[in-house]
Amino acid sequence: MPVTDYSSLIDAPTWGFIRQTDAFYPANTAARGIAEQRALYDAMARAFHHGTPAGVTSQDDTIAGQPCRIYHGALPTVIYLHGGGFVVGGLESHDDVCAEICARTGFQVVSVDYRLAPEHVHPAAFQDALAVTKAIAAQGPYVLAGDSAGGTLAASVAQNLRQEAPAKGLVLIYAGLGGDVDKGSYLVHANAPMLTRDDVICYASIRFKNGRVSAHDHTAHPLLDKDFTDLPPTVAFSAECDPHADDGRDYCARITAAGGSATWHLERGLVHGYLRARATVPRAAQSFERMIDAIQELGAATVGTIR
Repeated sequence: MPVTDYSSLIDAPTWGFIRQTDAFYPANTAARGIAEQRALYDAMARAFHHGTPAGVTSQDDTIAGQPCRIYHGALPTVIYLHGGGFVVGGLESHDDVCAEICARTGFQVVSVDYRLAPEHVHPAAFQDALAVTKAIAAQGPYVLAGDSAGGTLAASVAQNLRQEAPAKGLVLIYAGLGGDVDKGSYLVHANAPMLTRDDVICYASIRFKNGRVSAHDHTAHPLLDKDFTDLPPTVAFSAECDPHADDGRDYCARITAAGGSATWHLERGLVHGYLRARATVPRAAQSFERMIDAIQELGAATVGTIR
């Protein structure tokens, strides 16, 4: 596999973020026991929590049988699906991210606590995300957003509901969308800080029964879909130093080739998980601004205004 010189790609503030993350969530964590992984991840999330912006209120409730956290705001609803490799994470791990999206956009945000593997293998998480989205769609317009595994779910739900209850927009944040792990960024960034190719393969082995998924199951890997027509306007963000980097590019390319609207941002020098660096790393802060702008623009289009 190629050897990538991250000393020249990654700047000092980002290296500081990487070291801080590694102090809580060491590089070999994906191979540890599930309970230990979750405990380490939760501790890391608490350490990086930036607090709740003034004026933002939330409540925990159940939607379509799934625990959710609702951040109060105006329509449209931003349905947020958290990352964590389908193994870790929940309402607490992305609480401050969702609160900031609510504060910055003014939109209602619903964070979904979908079931996790290995207790609940695929398609459990997809089924949960789909059920919650259908329930919210029945009440008004919505935008789908998610990071990492949550981005995978967001894309899969958008594809599944494109006719029945289409999303008004889709925002994908360093999502793993089912690209070939033997090509492109999966090899160039096989040993990237924060997420390696081996990590990707390890999480997949936990997510699927016997570590296998059908080669045609686009509910698991959105890039496996044969039809990219009629998908919502999409904005995808990829970290440059991430095995998943090419997935966002390829997904957007297929949407535009099918006549749809899609924009891809390759965030230079950033690494998987950089949402947690938005308060300390200038590059991450600038990317988060672009995410907020994308959500605002997509959301504003649902009510007939442009901001």
